[in-house]
Amino acid sequence: MSDAPHKISHSTISSLHRIHKQLTELNNRINRGPRQMKASIAAIEACKAAEAEAQATLKQAKMACDKKQLQLKEREQRVIDLKGKLNTAASNREFQTFKEQIAADEQANGVLSDEILEAFDQIERLTQELQHRSAELKQREDDQASLQSEVDARMAEANVELQSVMAELTEAEQQLPDDAVDIYQRLIRSQGEDGLAPVEGQSCGNCGATFAPQTLNRLMLSHFICCPTCGAILYMTADSSIE
Repeated sequence: MSDAPHKISHSTISSLHRIHKQLTELNNRINRGPRQMKASIAAIEACKAAEAEAQATLKQAKMACDKKQLQLKEREQRVIDLKGKLNTAASNREFQTFKEQIAADEQANGVLSDEILEAFDQIERLTQELQHRSAELKQREDDQASLQSEVDARMAEANVELQSVMAELTEAEQQLPDDAVDIYQRLIRSQGEDGLAPVEGQSCGNCGATFAPQTLNRLMLSHFICCPTCGAILYMTADSSIE
């Protein structure tokens, strides 16, 4: 961007730069609240999903255990029935067949009983897991309620401060020369606070570009100059110097 054919107060640009930095910080604070709430809601939804999965897993484990218990009960009744048939066996061979069936069923029932005990242990673990998930969800929901209150308070405070800074901005912008307003507004729209930059030493405070002594002399005389590298409106500070 070429030099504009007018002069400008460094204190005005410095004030505007400070105000725009404040606005950036305030807007970040205001926008941080919704981001925090969004993250909190996502965490709660994840906890709900984990709780639902734990509930489903526990339900399936209980159903499987109930099925095994029913199966064991039926097989135990079968053993009772077979033992009753021992007294009515028509032959030694039939008697031996009943004995073998009873032995096989009792062995299978022993295995099934062990599986049921393991299922009880699993149900206990899954119940504890569900309790953990439910407690985690409750804590997340409590945290969200606290966070919502904090965010509301911070945003209300930031919005009040924002109104004050905007009023200060309006007053500061009125100090700009008429022929600088369009350039200033265009830079602020496109670059925000980076549309303004101090000269630090002999360099641009934004991009670090180094200026020739002639440019620095013109800045000392309050000429309106934009950085040829990043385009920012330049202003002198106490740290600016000419060698």
